[in-house]
Order: sequence, then structure tokens, then C-alpha cells
Amino acid sequence: MSKIRIKKIIDVMIIVFFVVFILIYISPLIVTITNSFMTNREINENYALVKTIFESDIGYVELNLIPDPVSLEEYKSIFFDTPIYLNSFWNSVKITLPIIIGQVIISAFGAYGFTVLDFKLKKLLLFLYIIVMLLPLQVTLLPNYMVADFLNIKESYLAIILPAIFNPIGVFLLYQHMKLIPKSYLEAAQMDGAGHLDIFLRVVLPSITGGLASLATLTFIEYWNLIDQGIIFITDRSKQPLSLFLAGMDESQLGISFAASSFYVIPVLIVLFYCHDYLKNGIEISGLKE
Repeated sequence: MSKIRIKKIIDVMIIVFFVVFILIYISPLIVTITNSFMTNREINENYALVKTIFESDIGYVELNLIPDPVSLEEYKSIFFDTPIYLNSFWNSVKITLPIIIGQVIISAFGAYGFTVLDFKLKKLLLFLYIIVMLLPLQVTLLPNYMVADFLNIKESYLAIILPAIFNPIGVFLLYQHMKLIPKSYLEAAQMDGAGHLDIFLRVVLPSITGGLASLATLTFIEYWNLIDQGIIFITDRSKQPLSLFLAGMDESQLGISFAASSFYVIPVLIVLFYCHDYLKNGIEISGLKE
């Protein structure tokens, strides 16, 4: 065999490997979506032996991907027969939307301060931002809980929204974008008599639209799927977000779980479809060294 032929075979094998890997990776999503169009009877038949896997070595489950027949029964149930589902969906919107808006605004101003302003201990403060950014959520939950208790905002969305708005990752991400703005632009604006607000609104923001979009995308994905904060701060089931509602569903609601999960993932897929380029560029830029 020639080297060119061997290279082509290796390339085909690599492509096949990655295609198989991707199919395995997204198989839970495929199963969830296809099963959401099955009738409750068909779902119960397919998963009737799920318990026997743990009780003996002969149990199995039929993972059928093609509904027979196609049915909207489960979607009808979540939209018309399960009002708590739509209520939980809007709870997620009430939590996520203010966090996105607040974090984009606060992070943009914070990053502007680190980029343009010159003050003492700026590098130390930026280093502390990075340290806090690297801390896992479980470490920061306790101080957040103590502050929420002090402010008497437990059992309210503010206990989740306020810490999320001031998440340092947004400042760090936008700071990386602002560093790419030529200093000559900022100096020219200052020579023309522009103040910091004019420079921020007319020079900086138009230059970092990609960073703002990537930050909004990352924030949406993170807080649309929140679990820990909801468990800690929101004990009233009627106020809990949809992510907690789905996590609390049991085996008797398997059909509804498939339909609810499929609808729940649609906003995430839409955001990723339209913003994946911004997200990729934002992650690449955030990895640049200072």
C-alpha cells in the first residue's frame, strides 16, 4: 500500500471513531426525545423490567427508539394536566434571566475598571478574583448561605441571583476581551474629551460584543441547570426551578419525565445553535496569558 492510501484509511478510521463516540455521547438525549413521543403504555412496557437489573442477573430493558405509534400524550400531560411543570419552567426563567442581565452589566463595568483604570493593588485584586473563580461551588455555598441569612433573603430568588450576578468569572472573561482593544483607541477617545462612561459605551462595548454573547451563553447554561443552589435556598416546591422539578420525579412519572426533559433542553439547544461561535471564541480568548 502507498503512504497516501494508508493515510486515507487512517483518516476514515478516525472519522468513524469520532462519529461512534459522538453517537454514544448523545444517545441519552436521543433516547429521551424519541421516548417522549411514546404512549404511557409503551413506555411502561419498555421499562417494565428495569428493577430486575438490581434484583437479579437476568433483567433487561428494551430501549426502543421508534415510537409505535407516535403520540403527544405525555406533552399534553405536562402542558395541560401538570400545572406545576409550567410553573417550574417560569421559575427557572425568573432566576436565570436576571442573573444573565445582572452578570453581563456588573462584569462589563468590573472588567473595564481592571483594563482602563490604574489603581493600587490592581494586580492583587485581579489575582484574588481568579482564586475565587477557581473555588468549587460547594466551597462558596456556605458563605453565601450565611450572607443570605444575614440579609434575611433565604427562601427567595435573591439568595441565588445576587451571588450569581457577582460571579468573578464574568469579569475575568470580559477582561481578556478588553485587553485586545488597542490602547490607541482609548487614548484617542480621552484626547477628544470623552469621559469614562462615553469610552465604555461608545468604544469598549462595541468592541466586545462577542465576549458579552459568550458570557451570556455560559451564564444561561450554568444557571438554567442549577441544582445545588435551589436545594439549599428554595425549599418551597412551588418556587423551585424546573431543574429541581425534573430531579424529583419518580419512576411512576417516567413518560412525563421524558417529555418534560425534552422540552426543558430546547432553550439550551437553541442558545448553543445560535451562540456556539461566540462561546468558542470567548473560551479561546479567556485562555490568553496576560
